[in-house]
Amino acid sequence: MTELHASAGTGPGDAHFAVFTDREDAAAVARSFARPGARTLTHASGRPWLVGQWNDQEIIIARAGRAALAVVGCCPIDATELQRRAARLRDLAEIDALARSLPGSFHLVAALDGGLRVQGTASGLRLVFHTIVDGVRVAATRADVLANAVGSELDEEQLAVRLLWPVPYPLFEASLWRDVTAVPPHDALIVAADGRTVRHSRWWTPPEPVRTLADGVPLVREALTEAVSARTGAGGVVSCDLSGGLDSTSICFLADRSTAHVVASTWPGRDPADTDLYWAEQAAKHLPDVEHVVWDADASPLVYDDLLSIDDLLDEPTIGVMDRSRVLHHLPGMAERGSRLHLTGIGGDHVAWCSEAYYHRLARTRPLFALRQLRGFRALWQWPLGATVRALADSRPYGKWLADSSGHLRDPVPPTVTTSLGWGMPPRLFDWVTPDAERMAQRALREAAATARPLHPDRGMHADLEAIRSCTRIIRQWDRMAARAGVPMASPFLDDRVIEACLAVRPSERVSPWQYKPLLTAAMRGIVPETCLQRTNKAAASMDAADGLRRHRADLLALWKESRLEQLGLVDGNALRRLAQRPSTPGLRDAILYSTIAAEVWLRGLSSSRIP
Repeated sequence: MTELHASAGTGPGDAHFAVFTDREDAAAVARSFARPGARTLTHASGRPWLVGQWNDQEIIIARAGRAALAVVGCCPIDATELQRRAARLRDLAEIDALARSLPGSFHLVAALDGGLRVQGTASGLRLVFHTIVDGVRVAATRADVLANAVGSELDEEQLAVRLLWPVPYPLFEASLWRDVTAVPPHDALIVAADGRTVRHSRWWTPPEPVRTLADGVPLVREALTEAVSARTGAGGVVSCDLSGGLDSTSICFLADRSTAHVVASTWPGRDPADTDLYWAEQAAKHLPDVEHVVWDADASPLVYDDLLSIDDLLDEPTIGVMDRSRVLHHLPGMAERGSRLHLTGIGGDHVAWCSEAYYHRLARTRPLFALRQLRGFRALWQWPLGATVRALADSRPYGKWLADSSGHLRDPVPPTVTTSLGWGMPPRLFDWVTPDAERMAQRALREAAATARPLHPDRGMHADLEAIRSCTRIIRQWDRMAARAGVPMASPFLDDRVIEACLAVRPSERVSPWQYKPLLTAAMRGIVPETCLQRTNKAAASMDAADGLRRHRADLLALWKESRLEQLGLVDGNALRRLAQRPSTPGLRDAILYSTIAAEVWLRGLSSSRIP
């Protein structure tokens, strides 16, 4: 492939780009995307194909005749194998099988006979968007890049939707820009050779959860091992979170099996009841070749730190800004120790465990088994009997549930059993959100409900997939922040192959009131010492959140001074300023401010010309 503008432009972990068809009008548009420091891959004709920023370590390219393939991100496929795949390519639909076979986390782009196929990951960690620029269909990995290209305005209704807590599927996947379309993670974008005609083509469906635990364990072990190996195989120095929890501990032990030198990082909690350090030290005893760094608990940033100074370029609001300082604080120290990549255990809670909502179906298909398990869940989570029975009896389809929720946005939060056994947590708005914003959110909910289909007919699988996609919306932005800070992050649990291996295991064996993460515990047996597999809980960090509210009261007051959301008529600034003066208000412990803060911080990061 010919390269133009060959300056590196970015470090590893921060790849982003736009994709163009092999046409002269598309080439003219592509030139407007070639900012200083940008890189360009060309079609065989010499016209631009990919324009953006990436590092040589995170792109593999193959070209054969009228076909070309590019894998951008983390994928251990070698150039020879990709070349073989390109030579055999006769139809873009054949890429589906390739995408479902490769480990890692990456964008996959194909060009064939003038047409394009662009996809991200089923997890949602890598996304695709598209719009029309000067009559040409352009795809990109970031929505704001496309919005800037066409001068698109913010969609105020979508911004009002982001004030919901939580934002339900499919609304959280919509673009916030009027002229930019988001591609669902399970779809690929197909652009015809005419450069205009497009369609979304489904390339991924979740596995049916039919494997026994015994059958699933070796596949989960293999998928997670390969996911970690994809990051550590190049050797050098890598760092890992070692919180003492089962997820990060598993990643750390798998990394230690590689040729890389591993530095383990532990942040003890401030809460005296927090046992993370104890469990991390137990693990470290069995990792003699791993350098274990224990940070000063009191030096750890609190939740809400540095909200006023965030200047990351994000293409959507994210509640991840609340913990940005905590996530990034140790990365300079890891860089000083030579780390080229930081591995986290994020995602383990989402794939190694699963939603109790599966028991809505199991209560009908395996009633005696479900009854025994539900008794355990009731005792574990303190579910009232009446509320449990009502939740199990609620058989509304997803669209009806979504539509009904639009009329109850100001209601109290329902009991946890209702959300655990139902379609999820119904969205809520809070006192400071204006009636105008409420009407916009209601309208969006009703419109979505008219055509919405759940991610899976089983509400348990739907809940698992929604939780994964909600998580990756945050991690996607953290990854960009970390790359900018100098040490890119990776979360192997969120690789598609790992997700598939976990979701394929029967929920009756994956979630249980009697065992903690039985699937991951069994998969890591023989890799993680038995003493480290005995932990049955995790730290909540609620003390850090409460302290953060009190310590950063002045920052929150400043955030609501000349609030952008208030200027748009979406929030009552006076109500928020009064609330900031009362950080000990009991309701604030439930993170109800997060979605509003996320939207405000995001708006402040945009130039004034971007705000309608």
